[in-house]
Amino acid sequence: MNYAVLSYILAGVLAAIGVFFIGWYTYKKVSETKVLNAEKLAEKIVREAHKEAETRKKSAVLEAKDEWYKAKASFEKESQAQRQQLQALDRRLGEREGSLNRRADLLERKERDVRRVERDTLTKEKAVEERNRELADLIREQNSRLEKIAGLSSDEAKQLLMSNLESEARHEAARLLSEIKENAVKEADKEVRKILTLAIQRCAAEHVVESTVSVVSLPNDEMKGRIIGREGRNIRAFETVTGIDVIIDDTPEAVILSGFDPIRREVARISLEKLINDGRIHPGRIEEVVTKVQKEMDEQIRETGERTCLEVGIHGLHGELVRLLGRLRYRTSYGQNVLEHSKEVAFLAGVMASELGLDAAVAKRAGLLHDIGKAADHEVEGTHAQIGREIVIKYGESPVVAEAVGAHHDDPNPDSLMAVLVQAADAVSGARPGARRETLETYVKRLEKLEHIADSFPGVVKSYAIQAGREIRIMVEHKEVDDAKASMLASEIARRIERELEYPGQIKIIVIRETRAVDYAK
Repeated sequence: MNYAVLSYILAGVLAAIGVFFIGWYTYKKVSETKVLNAEKLAEKIVREAHKEAETRKKSAVLEAKDEWYKAKASFEKESQAQRQQLQALDRRLGEREGSLNRRADLLERKERDVRRVERDTLTKEKAVEERNRELADLIREQNSRLEKIAGLSSDEAKQLLMSNLESEARHEAARLLSEIKENAVKEADKEVRKILTLAIQRCAAEHVVESTVSVVSLPNDEMKGRIIGREGRNIRAFETVTGIDVIIDDTPEAVILSGFDPIRREVARISLEKLINDGRIHPGRIEEVVTKVQKEMDEQIRETGERTCLEVGIHGLHGELVRLLGRLRYRTSYGQNVLEHSKEVAFLAGVMASELGLDAAVAKRAGLLHDIGKAADHEVEGTHAQIGREIVIKYGESPVVAEAVGAHHDDPNPDSLMAVLVQAADAVSGARPGARRETLETYVKRLEKLEHIADSFPGVVKSYAIQAGREIRIMVEHKEVDDAKASMLASEIARRIERELEYPGQIKIIVIRETRAVDYAK
C-alpha cells in the first residue's frame, strides 16, 4: 500500500511537473508571440511615423515653395510698378527738359528781337537827329528868303514861319502817330495770335458732347409694366427716392428720365438699369438700390475730382473743392462738358502765362476753378462766377485766384493780368468751332436778333449774318454814310450787340459802302 501511495504521489508530482512545464512552455510561447506582435506593432508605428514625417516634410517644402513663389511674384509686381514709375518720371523729365529748351529758345529769340529793336531805335534816333538838323537849316534858309522877298521884319517873319512850322509839325505828328498806332496794333495782334495759336496747339482737347436727356433701354416692352408696378406704386417710389421724373411713352423698349439736377438724373439712370438687370422691382428694393448707387456716385465724384487734379498738375486743393470739381463732370453748358472745358481753360491759361512770363501754376489753378460755381448754382442764389468766388475764398484759395474766378464774365471787370488771362482762355475754349452747341430755335433767334439790331441803324440797307453768326456784313447807303461814319457805325453796332445779345466768342462787324460813279454818253 505504501508503494501504491508512493506511486500516486510520484505520478502526481510528475503530473504537476508536466503541467508546470506545459504551462511554462505555453506562457513562454504566448509571451514570445506578444513580444513579436509588439515588435511588429512598433515597427508599423515607426513606419507610419516615418511616412507621416515624410508627408509633413513634403507639405512643408511645398508650402515653402508656394510662399517663395508668392514672394517672388509680389517682388516682381513691385519691381514692375517701380519701373513704370521710373519710366513715367523719365518721360516727365524729358517733357520738362523739352519745355525748358523751348523756353530758352524763345528767350533767345526775344533777346535777339530786343537787340534788333534797340538797333532800329538807335538808327531812327540818328535819322531823327539828322532830320532835325536838316529842318533847322531849312528854317534858317526860309527865314532869310522871307526877309529878302517879303521885306518883313524879323518878328513878323518869325511869326509867319512859326505858324507854318506848327501846321507842318502837327500834320507830321498826326501822320507819325497814326503809323505808330497802326504798327503797334499789328504787332500786338500778331503776338497775341502767336501766343493763342501756340496755346491751342499744345492744349488741343477732344470733347464728347453729352446729352441732357437720359434714356434707359429696356429688354422688352413688358418691363414698362413692371417699372410702373401695381397701381403705379413702383414708379411713385422711384420718383420719390430719386427726385427724377420717369416718362413712359410709346417709345419702343425705352423710358426717359427727366430732372433738373444732372447728378440725380445719373443716379436714377444707373439705379434703374440695375433694377432692370436684377429683375426685382418693388419699393423696398428700389430704395435699397438707389441708396447704394448714391454712395457709389459720391465715391466716383471724389475720384473724378482727384484724377482731374492729377491730370492738370494741381496739388493742395481743399477736399470740398475736389468734390465740386468731380460734380462738374455731370454738368454741361451749350452741350460742352464743364469739367472738360475747365481742364482746357487751365491748360490754355497755363501755356499763355508761361509765354507772358507769369506764374503758370497760379494761372492753371484759376483756370481749373473758374467755373466751380456751376457745381453749386442749383443750391445757392447768384451768378456762377460770384458763387465760385465765394467758394474758393471759403476754402483758402489766394486772392488772385478768387479775383480770376469772380471776374471771368466781366462782373466786375478784371483788374489783374491773371484775371484777364483766365477770361481770354475761357473765351478761346468756348468759342472754338465744335466746342458748344445750341438748339436750332435758339440759334435762329440769335441770328434774327443780330440782323434786327444792325437794320435798326439809319443808313443801313440790308444786313446778313454769316459764319454761323460769328460775322455780320452790313450794306449801307453811300449817300447817307461816308467813310468816317462807316467806321463809327461799325463801332456803335458792336457796342449795342454786346449790350443786348448773349453769344459765345466774338462777332465780327463789317460795314460795306459802295461808291458809284455814273455818267451818260449822249
